[in-house]
Amino acid sequence: MNTSLDCYVADPEGQLDWMTWDQDAKLLDFITHLADTSDTILMGRKMAPEFITYWEKAEKNPPDNDQARFAPRMVELDKIVFSKTLKSIQGKNVTIENGDLVKKVNQLKNQEGKDLIVYGGANFVSSLIQNNLIDDYYLFLNPTAIGKGLSIFTDKKPFQLVHSTAYDCGVVVNHFRSRATK
Repeated sequence: MNTSLDCYVADPEGQLDWMTWDQDAKLLDFITHLADTSDTILMGRKMAPEFITYWEKAEKNPPDNDQARFAPRMVELDKIVFSKTLKSIQGKNVTIENGDLVKKVNQLKNQEGKDLIVYGGANFVSSLIQNNLIDDYYLFLNPTAIGKGLSIFTDKKPFQLVHSTAYDCGVVVNHFRSRATK
C-alpha cells in the first residue's frame, strides 16, 4: 500500500496525485517480485474499475515508461473484487465476490498456490485489517506529506518490522508483520 509521509493512503477525496510515479528500476523489480509471488489480487469495488481498465489499456498500448513491462502481469493475475452491490465488472480474469469477506479470504488463504496480494482501496484494506486478514504489510512510504486524508488504520495495532529498503526515487518500502496484542 502506498502511503504519504504522514501515513495517509489517499487525500480526503481519494486522489493519489501525491504518489511517486517515477519509480526507479530496483523498486519496479521489487514490485514485480511481489506480483510474481502472488496468483490472486484482492480489491474493493471502488478501486477495481479504474485499476482493471488502466492495466488492460497499458497492456494493449504500453505507456512510455518502466510500468509497461508490469502491465501483462497485472492483467493475467486472477482478480477478486469484493462488493456487496456489484454483480459484474468488465475485465480479464475478474471475479466478483458478494459473500462474507472473512470467510472468503480465509478460504483463499487456505488454498494451495501462491500468495494473495491486495491493491486496495482504503476502505477495503481497512476492513481486511479490522478482521486480521493481512499477514504481511508492504507499506510504500512516498516522500510527500499531504496534511490530511484517508487512513487504513482505525485502531491501535502492533507490528514487527521485517525489513526496510530505501529506493533512489525516494520511496521507502517497509515490510511489517502483524504482532498479537498483549
